[in-house]
Amino acid sequence: MDPRIREHAQLIADAVDLSAGDNFLIKSEPAAEDLVVALYEIAGDRGAHPVSIRTNRSGRAIRSYLQAADAADVDFETPAHEQALVEAADCHAVIRSHANVTELEDVPPEVNSDYEKAHQPILNERLTDRWTLTQHPTPADAQLAEMSTEAYENFVYDAILKDWDEQREFQAQLVEILEDASEVRIVSGDTTDVTMSVDGNHVINDTDTHNLPGGEVFTAPVPDSVEGEVLFDKPVYRRGREITDARLVFEDGEVVEHSASKNEDLLTSILDTDEGARRLGELGIGMNRDIDRFTYNMLFDEKMGDTVHMAVGRAYEDNVGEDNEQNESAQHVDMIVDMSEDSYIEIDGEVVQEDGTFVFEDGFKG
Repeated sequence: MDPRIREHAQLIADAVDLSAGDNFLIKSEPAAEDLVVALYEIAGDRGAHPVSIRTNRSGRAIRSYLQAADAADVDFETPAHEQALVEAADCHAVIRSHANVTELEDVPPEVNSDYEKAHQPILNERLTDRWTLTQHPTPADAQLAEMSTEAYENFVYDAILKDWDEQREFQAQLVEILEDASEVRIVSGDTTDVTMSVDGNHVINDTDTHNLPGGEVFTAPVPDSVEGEVLFDKPVYRRGREITDARLVFEDGEVVEHSASKNEDLLTSILDTDEGARRLGELGIGMNRDIDRFTYNMLFDEKMGDTVHMAVGRAYEDNVGEDNEQNESAQHVDMIVDMSEDSYIEIDGEVVQEDGTFVFEDGFKG
């Protein structure tokens, strides 16, 4: 076994604070078998109780189920046995590890949306526990990233197995700026100019807990405050299909106009999932400089330095202030704006990042 797999497993166990007596639920695909084995070893050493199940977001099994259910015109319901399992768990690790990244390409978008709505209570339950989401490198993911398998493995582990204390200190400089902010403006070229209130909401310094890799600072917009237009100029890879040049226009916080140059129907199905899917649930700013290339994997791409991402749909409860509304949705779909050129982030009228460089970094122009 690659020793980096065991090091990765240790980070996962620490991220969920795996302890004696914990019921530990692991969701993965067969391609991540070595990482699951390493997690079982750690669980045994710590006196925890691991259970591993297949994910329900990728793979041949879920494709077959969704296609059959669609053909039979089945109405999806929240599966009580899966919800009971999640409720019984104390901590969770979700491991992405594709055998075929396009496996769900021929499942109708509206079927995926209906399935996700039925599973929203399960997701909400998991988010109240200790959890982390991570990636095990596979040849399929390497191919999507247009990299060799070895190069992709090195890329993944360089982004995950790093000095997180140093990264936390670096990101804390932006947290300090954002935590008392009222308004954020994002401008990129002549295609993106959007403002939003974050007044009263909480800022999270994401490093090595909920996402591995971490490397972003994120908060939640006040739902009805978002105004303007955004062109997400990096592709979104969703359920085996690629959305390119997604463009959203916001009025009073709601998407009132949208388009995409590829798979616009998929974007439409996401936005039509429920009322909350037409509002923003997250504003995130990428700060992991070890992620230096786009790989069609949002877990990494949204952490990339020189980027901003916004998610339509659900806001995380930890981001929302007690006097503010939490945006609720079965969706949480991140989309990325390249901020490396002709771009800036403005917080309460002050430019804090220009062309990808922060005010606290060397080379900031101001």
